[in-house]
Amino acid sequence: MPGPVTLKNITTFEMAQHQLHECVYKCAKILELEDEVMRMLENPMQQVQVSVPVKMDDGTTRVFPGFRVIHNNVLGPAKGGIRFHPEETVDTVKALAAWMTWKCALLDLPLGGSKGGIICNTKELSEGELERLSRSYIDRIWKFIGPDVDVLAPDVYTTPQIMTWMMDEYSKVSGKNQFGAVTGKPVLVGGSVGRNNATAMGGMYTIREAAKELEIDLSQTTIAIQGFGQVGSSAARLAEKLFDAKVVAVSDSRGGIYNPDGLNIKDVIQHKAKTKSVIYAPNTKTITNTEVLELDVDILIPAALENVITRDNAKNIKAKILAELANGPTTPEADNILNQNGIHVIPDILCNAGGVTVSYFEIVQNRCMWYWTAKEVRKRLDKKMTHAYHEVLSTSKECNLDMRMGAYAVALSRIVDAMKLRGWV
Repeated sequence: MPGPVTLKNITTFEMAQHQLHECVYKCAKILELEDEVMRMLENPMQQVQVSVPVKMDDGTTRVFPGFRVIHNNVLGPAKGGIRFHPEETVDTVKALAAWMTWKCALLDLPLGGSKGGIICNTKELSEGELERLSRSYIDRIWKFIGPDVDVLAPDVYTTPQIMTWMMDEYSKVSGKNQFGAVTGKPVLVGGSVGRNNATAMGGMYTIREAAKELEIDLSQTTIAIQGFGQVGSSAARLAEKLFDAKVVAVSDSRGGIYNPDGLNIKDVIQHKAKTKSVIYAPNTKTITNTEVLELDVDILIPAALENVITRDNAKNIKAKILAELANGPTTPEADNILNQNGIHVIPDILCNAGGVTVSYFEIVQNRCMWYWTAKEVRKRLDKKMTHAYHEVLSTSKECNLDMRMGAYAVALSRIVDAMKLRGWV
């Protein structure tokens, strides 16, 4: 088995690999992982790279690079988002596919992990060009995806409308309606209610259970949220609604805002809709993103980018609970500092798994042609997230692991057991 990785300026994929290494080293005796198992889990099972031609509105044709990666499908069909981003890389896609593998296994979903991406700038494309791009991408990869193979979902800069175009195109080329080939669709064409805020809602359930474990009264807590997109803004609303907690700070790419008496989240959302940023919202003080992370609050929720909590600022984190709604917000070196300081980390593969869980519910509803109420979706999500949290907590205590390692131990044990049962190793 290879030795530890030296960390400096690591990429997202390298961080994912390093976290797996760290988990393996600490859990090797418990999981009894062989070298060949490690090698299979370090790299994706399948990687497809395509050129996606699109007829532009001006009559020219542009070709966009596209990817689709399946990391592991031992537990069932792969599942993962599709990202439209001008700086997309195959390494990022591979990292996120691996994270999907861990999330699905941790939540005990009969799914594997995948991810896809197209290198493009959606802000430069008309609606017609976006539709042609979406359909052309499916035309290139349709033989490698499908309800029983690999199910697509929305991610960065992909919308329910884009997912509907992709579903429709897949249905055309396969010769029949295939609603289950894609999730994140509008409810009218097979989507699930409760999907829009599922990631944030799932995170709230894990925060609730962590507060019980730490004997914290959530109605008396203060919360800071780094990132105020779909997930961060939903988290702010839900923290107020479910817990009566006080959200004192939020931020976006341009900076943060703070009010020790609590923000009016409705006003902040309206302000951002008008100005495209939270900064200068009424009755707030402008602060930096770094200051948002280092505030003296009870709960810190990074809900935006990876690698924002590092060895340089981890020592300044004062929150009792760190709930990772973003993918990979904490570097491995920062993890060690947070654990030494007694901060209760709810790791990303657990905390933000509500999205993929409700996506799984959408697949189930598509297959059964029986659609659930919002109350039913929330109840099932609550049950899944709560059970997963306590599995991780119990494993971390029994095996003397931190919460992140406990989460990987639970996920990896399921994947490895399935690989052995199927004779892959």
